[in-house]
Amino acid sequence: MGSTGYIGKFVVRELVSRGYDVVSFARQRSGVDASTTEAETRQKLKGSDVRFGDVSDRESLIRDGIRGEHFDVMVSCLTSRNGGIRDSWNIDYQATRNALDAGISAGISQFVLLSAICVQKPMLEFQRAKLRFEKELQESGVTYSIVRPTAFFKSIAGQIEKVRSGKPYVMFGDGKITACKPISEADLARFIADCLEDPDKRNKILPIGGPGEAVTNLDQALMLFELLGREPKLKKVPIRMFDIIIPVLTLLSKIFPQLADKAEFARIGKYYCSESMLVWDPVRKRYDADATPSYGTETLRDFYSRALKDGLAGQELGAHSMF
Repeated sequence: MGSTGYIGKFVVRELVSRGYDVVSFARQRSGVDASTTEAETRQKLKGSDVRFGDVSDRESLIRDGIRGEHFDVMVSCLTSRNGGIRDSWNIDYQATRNALDAGISAGISQFVLLSAICVQKPMLEFQRAKLRFEKELQESGVTYSIVRPTAFFKSIAGQIEKVRSGKPYVMFGDGKITACKPISEADLARFIADCLEDPDKRNKILPIGGPGEAVTNLDQALMLFELLGREPKLKKVPIRMFDIIIPVLTLLSKIFPQLADKAEFARIGKYYCSESMLVWDPVRKRYDADATPSYGTETLRDFYSRALKDGLAGQELGAHSMF
């Protein structure tokens, strides 16, 4: 499930390369702004049996996806596109729950879930939706692996083109408020595929980051300018701006319900500007980079070097382009 998403397509390719018989379930129009056709989807998921339907409809999953066949494992990379309230519950919870139910009806013995490390401190609707499903998955009786990655490369790629064109790197506060261990899509796909084969990854919640030390927003900025051979040009924005925007939008949403998602997007913005994507230590009440496992071979420097040379083709920034 979620085979056409940023991580999903890499998971499909990794599983195919390992010799698995893979069925990919996709929407007829996928990708950013639903711009990807069926033919393009089949090409991107080459090597798998691509079937089309509606993941939000349990009957479509069974009819168009399962087709009365037996399946051993289901891998879900489903996630809401923007974290909107309704979309979060429709996709992060309900569609993923539909996938589990359809998988159980097809005889699966294992379910691998791509979740997110930020659910450790749930303050947003998409986090609550993901946690509800995580709980139900753990109670389902199916062997599970819940993968909680830190930041993807895509999520911190939004300013590459702006910086290359001469504009300043925008950061909140001093740029040291948050840190992460970003992981590449290919490395994360390998880790997810490992969950099918490694008994030590079963019936566990698995936080995972990429190789190397944790990096702050300032670290990311300085790395970009260093690779460009330029003096850093930084623009600092006060994070307190969210403390004005969020209450105003929340109040207005009570009068104009259509503004509820905008208030939620502002809360999402503040969360990512103030919370690190690392393992949370609930005893010491702090994020712990040392406790955040590292995996893979591609570093953020590798990614930035390649992106500065070859561009961001394939990253499909979508909403990330605003950051």
